[in-house]
Amino acid sequence: MHGMKASRSLTKLPASSALAAAVERRILLVRGQKVMLDSDLAELYGAPTRHLNQQVRRSRKRFPADFMSQLTRYAPLVFTEQGVAMLSSVLHSERAIQVNIAIMRAFVRLREIIASHQDLATRLDALEKKYDSRFKVVFDAIRELTAPPQPRRRPIGFAPLTSSSSAQASAGAGSGRSS
Repeated sequence: MHGMKASRSLTKLPASSALAAAVERRILLVRGQKVMLDSDLAELYGAPTRHLNQQVRRSRKRFPADFMSQLTRYAPLVFTEQGVAMLSSVLHSERAIQVNIAIMRAFVRLREIIASHQDLATRLDALEKKYDSRFKVVFDAIRELTAPPQPRRRPIGFAPLTSSSSAQASAGAGSGRSS
């Protein structure tokens, strides 16, 4: 039902920039992999989800587990980048070709973005290490000032008697027995 409704909403193929944005919004991260749902792909292809899934099941050998999977028994199918590429061999319309090109470009763009973020994170780590060694004294002083004060703890057990306190203790002990 969702696929039928979706196919009506995208009857005309959007412009390439709008199509790219639509594709990028539909790429999800599931179990550490970038995937697309069958219903989202069907909407982009302008076909009912049921039709897309029928075509996939007819060509099951083209979709091994690393190309396509089903999260649970009744959950939608999810396709990795390779699975989406394989869909082009199953769906033969002109629209499917254009959508697949846009999807492949979106996956490439995501890989480039991730690579640039990893490069930035590496640079920040290097700067932090560089400045940590130079300002170690400052960082240590700040940590010491911001640390909560250590409470004074009384020692556990009996305190040894001093000469003045032992005389008082023996005088008090002797007077306590005579009463």
